[in-house]
Amino acid sequence: MNWLIKSYKKIILILIGIILVYLAIYIDVVLRAKAAYYNAEKYLDWHYHPEKKEKYLQEEFEREKKKLDKLFSKGKLSQEEYNIQLELLEFNKQRQLQESSLKYAYIWYKTAVELFSPPQSKWVKLAKQKMPIVKELWKKEIESKGYKVEDYMLE
Repeated sequence: MNWLIKSYKKIILILIGIILVYLAIYIDVVLRAKAAYYNAEKYLDWHYHPEKKEKYLQEEFEREKKKLDKLFSKGKLSQEEYNIQLELLEFNKQRQLQESSLKYAYIWYKTAVELFSPPQSKWVKLAKQKMPIVKELWKKEIESKGYKVEDYMLE
């Protein structure tokens, strides 16, 4: 009992430390769920407004091209390397334009639900509500291209 009284401050500090660690984990998981949810929302918005997706990807292409131009002007890239890198940038932009925004929206909602719960934060609950709707839209999008799709194929 004497040991318990002498160690009272240490026990309190350890308990506070444990509580702070759990609080930090909780905050981190909730913030990650929020980020995943907002990524899903971005892709869903791109589905409804493809011009936003195109604008974003073009701006990203221009940023990366400026970096390449800078490296080329400093002599850190040869003409051949520059051309190859530029071709890769264009290829990636075109590939991303062709990718389904609904697929990525679904994946990000699913990420929020599966990886960042518990706790059942606001973001996880919202993702759970939207996930089946987006999955169905994605399925219809694939079927409209002439492919037969079963639900297990979208998991």
